[in-house]
Amino acid sequence: MIKHIIIWTLRDELSPEEKAKVKAEAKCALEALCGNIEGLIDLTLICDGLLPSSNGDMMLDSTLESAEALARYHKHPLHVAAADTFVRPFTKTRLCIDYET
Repeated sequence: MIKHIIIWTLRDELSPEEKAKVKAEAKCALEALCGNIEGLIDLTLICDGLLPSSNGDMMLDSTLESAEALARYHKHPLHVAAADTFVRPFTKTRLCIDYET
């Protein structure tokens, strides 16, 4: 299995209200991918309850069947649409760690 972890920081110019809206919409859109992309076992977007020691705004924690499933996930039209609509336009930084379990 493959763990796919992403940490995003939202753009500075977004107001707290805008950031809350981005987080809610991204959570809904990304978590809806489960069950709709072959090889995607689990996906959770963590964006609430973050401690002050955090320096990111959102964390994607996902599990995929294999490295091949991860490659398919990256190109899948549902994933691309969710990322292009609800995440990429609003993020300043993105960190990614993929590892085999």
